Amino acid sequence: MKRLLVFALLSALPVAGGMAVARPISPPASMSPYQPATLRRHYELAAADKQAGESFYNLLRDYQGQDALVLGYKGAAEAIKARDASMLNKLTYVQQAAKSFEQAVTLNPSNAEIRFLRFSVESNLPPFLGMSKHVEEDKTFLLNAALQHPNSGLDAEAFQTVRGFLVGRKHVSEEEAQRLAQVKM
Repeated sequence: MKRLLVFALLSALPVAGGMAVARPISPPASMSPYQPATLRRHYELAAADKQAGESFYNLLRDYQGQDALVLGYKGAAEAIKARDASMLNKLTYVQQAAKSFEQAVTLNPSNAEIRFLRFSVESNLPPFLGMSKHVEEDKTFLLNAALQHPNSGLDAEAFQTVRGFLVGRKHVSEEEAQRLAQVKM
């Protein structure tokens, strides 16, 4: 029964800020596939399309480096893999995602984009899994960071995504949403 609930609730994981149209991502040969803009695009596409999700997971599956942001995206890719995996493997991928997020946040606890990735996944997990322990902490962190933009550590694209997610998914109060709407890019 628990796995059936996990299956149903994980089917919505994760959610990015915008609508995506699946199209292949091929960075120029001289550009690393781990550039933030490339990873963001993969994440956006993967959130909307199973095939793009598989491609995103395959890109990051074997990543062993110590770049905190790349590890955050690896966690997001593992969560997307959980969404699309068979019933027997969903929990395994969510646990891998949690480990990747923990490693990423440990390496760079003040990175708002990493916190956003973890928040976007954990806020969609069913509470009975006990794997959503950072939701309130990350929501507060993200709200404060977004309100401090452009001194938030988020570039304009990441800021738009965070603000859109917080407001669009009703993770903030109406008053907080109005304050966020006042923030200039």
